[in-house]
Amino acid sequence: MSISSPGIGSGIDIGSLITKLVAAEGSAKNNRLTLREAEYQGDISAYGSLKSALSIFQNAVKDLRTPSDFQQRSATSSNEEIFTVTADKSADIAQYGIEVVQLAQANKLITNAGFASTDVIGAGSLTFSQNGDTFTINVTATDTLSDVRDSINTDTNNTGVIASIINVDDGIGGTESKLVFTATESGLQNAITITANDDDLNDVDSLGLSRLVNANLTEPAAALDGQIKVDGQIISSFNNTFDSVIDGVSITSVSIGAGETLTVTKDKDAVTTKINTFIANYNGLVDTFNALGAFNGSAEASGLLIGDATLRGVQNAIRREISSSITGLSGNFSTLAELGITTGDDGKFSLDSDRLNTALDSNFDEVGEFFASTNGLSNKLNNVISQYAGSSGILDNRTDGLLARVDDITEQREALDRRLISLESRLLAQFTALDTLVSTLRNQSDFLTLQLANLPGSIDPNRSN
Repeated sequence: MSISSPGIGSGIDIGSLITKLVAAEGSAKNNRLTLREAEYQGDISAYGSLKSALSIFQNAVKDLRTPSDFQQRSATSSNEEIFTVTADKSADIAQYGIEVVQLAQANKLITNAGFASTDVIGAGSLTFSQNGDTFTINVTATDTLSDVRDSINTDTNNTGVIASIINVDDGIGGTESKLVFTATESGLQNAITITANDDDLNDVDSLGLSRLVNANLTEPAAALDGQIKVDGQIISSFNNTFDSVIDGVSITSVSIGAGETLTVTKDKDAVTTKINTFIANYNGLVDTFNALGAFNGSAEASGLLIGDATLRGVQNAIRREISSSITGLSGNFSTLAELGITTGDDGKFSLDSDRLNTALDSNFDEVGEFFASTNGLSNKLNNVISQYAGSSGILDNRTDGLLARVDDITEQREALDRRLISLESRLLAQFTALDTLVSTLRNQSDFLTLQLANLPGSIDPNRSN
């Protein structure tokens, strides 16, 4: 078995030489692929940033796109210490006189009798009735006040009564415990009724379990409905909220009081907020346009999409819509400038708040028509943005094409790797053969030199005279 080591015959480091030759062959091609991939990845990232900015602006556009966006209502209370109010878009524009007559109250009952902590209450059952619902607990002859309390609070059929114990003076220098029953909901319908089935066969006396029925209880808080007057007409509710008195309006009583006013108006503030968001998001989009398309003195320092046709196309399409006069509207407004929204030298919106407020105060519905009608600005802008940033839109198609090119570069790298491996094997075979030949020739040279030195009359050049 022969053992070979490339380079032994020739003295050349063939392994190092082959490595350098293969690297030289592959580096130029690999560098080109790397630069191209970086360019594609940069464009993919840039299109992602552009799509994100377009989507953010589109969200603001959509908030001004439908007539219902301009049908929101604002309800105000003349005194929120007396009542508060909210309204939805179904509420009519109107004003109402409000008086809070009575606040709703939850029923509370307390035993007249006092108990020691170890006292047994009596045997039998207690039934609690409330708003048409009932539940019953069983009480044993050994149950104390705390046992009764716990049985009430843990009964799975109990949905409206909380039992608790208070410790009070007994009038003779000590303390005693009393059981308190509190309704979890206010209103007359949630008043608590307690009846007993007492084992002493008398369910209404003041002994045994009968000590816990209504006749033997004090009522520190009666069950009360909330009551208000709207334009002099009285309305009751089991709680302090009145949702069905005025369509689209919810009133909540806070304290008793008269002579107050409830006013429902068009919600100008909500629309103003949406328009301000529209302006801010557009200006953010302009910043993205500028960052991606800017020329900063050199290609390396410029925006990733400088000169890009897609960027230029969406910029021009959006600018065309915001600067055009909208036709076919019945109102007084056909341009953003008429609403106080103008474009500065930097391409960004600026707002004249006074002019917008005047437009909303005097022509609220016409402002809505300008933005939200079928032919309005918001629908026009939404269509443009969807064409570019929507699912399967222009940006998605461009990105998909770039991703395919990145995949192609990966395949080219893999093919390059295979070719370099083949080249390395071929060079190794060639240099090994050359090394073997050099070794053979060297051996033959050494042999001939030795034979010549042994001929008669030959002079050994290494022998001294």
